[in-house]
Amino acid sequence: MRVVIQRTGHASVTINGVCKSSIKKGLLVLVGIEDSDNQEDIEWLCKKIINLRIFDDENGVMNKSILDIDGDILVISQFTLHASTKKGNRPSYIRAAKAPVSIPLYEAFCKELSLSLGKEIGTGEFGADMKVELLNDGPVTICIDTKNKE
Repeated sequence: MRVVIQRTGHASVTINGVCKSSIKKGLLVLVGIEDSDNQEDIEWLCKKIINLRIFDDENGVMNKSILDIDGDILVISQFTLHASTKKGNRPSYIRAAKAPVSIPLYEAFCKELSLSLGKEIGTGEFGADMKVELLNDGPVTICIDTKNKE
């Protein structure tokens, strides 16, 4: 699994002109899934996201986690995170898992992240044409790939 995490002042996702989810201060998590991903990847990644100390403490130092600030999380599926641009100018998405693999893993990831956060998270809609809006706070943007754990 590959994620791009952005610290946000607020974020939302709109589908067909209707706002599906919105959050205030917290994290926007874009997630890409490949065929080799599994429950172990989900658990490791959720623990990492929940405990990332990327929010400012009272001294302006990034020393607090999403749990410490009681922040929100919005998760958006994004197969383009697995784009390969090695050949030509049209990205290849061959590494991105197809829907029969991706959907159950995406749903399991969202469920695990919600349990870890201790409250409901916002989500997009798998496979939909989504309009994502955010105020990147910092900006703080972090990329994590479960294939690079060590």
